[in-house]
Amino acid sequence: MNIVCLDMEGVLVPEIWIAFSEESGIPELRRTTRDEPDYDKLMKWRLGILKEHGLGLKEIQAVIAKIDPLPGAKEFLDQLRSQTQVVILSDTFEQFAKPLMEKLGWPAIFCNTLEVAENGEITGYKMRCEQSKLTTVRALQSMGFDTIAAGDSFNDLGMIQASKAGFLFKSTDAIKAAHPELPAFEEFGDLLRAIEGALD
Repeated sequence: MNIVCLDMEGVLVPEIWIAFSEESGIPELRRTTRDEPDYDKLMKWRLGILKEHGLGLKEIQAVIAKIDPLPGAKEFLDQLRSQTQVVILSDTFEQFAKPLMEKLGWPAIFCNTLEVAENGEITGYKMRCEQSKLTTVRALQSMGFDTIAAGDSFNDLGMIQASKAGFLFKSTDAIKAAHPELPAFEEFGDLLRAIEGALD
């Protein structure tokens, strides 16, 4: 039995931190897992910047409320879900993901949780498990699933490489150049056809 594992940000929806960077006028917050492979380092750096500027969860959620899925993402997901099981594996947080999942038709998502003080300050975060995407793919495989994975960033490579079929989608030139063995796509139609081919 197959299950498709998709990254969320950069694949189905725009990057939340980039949108927040633009809205808040803080260019440093544009940095994402496409630029920084060490997620823990990236998040600690982000939380430091938020604290320095006195920004918290409600300011980020106000920006997320305005974010729409990438053009064609919901249709792609609907088509895929009519053919096979799909789960979104994301390093984002429950507090960020909910309004986006609503716009995508409530697909299943496994993500992390923010630690938030009463005043709304984000004080830390709790990862669901170590190397969450790769760990989840291996757990699904141990339950008898064949996994097919797609993502765009450094933190997606583990799940892509460990799967029966894996694809880069809307990735960076640097990641594509470093992994020429991975098929890379820019359009949802092309990714859908590649996944459908792997489902056979």
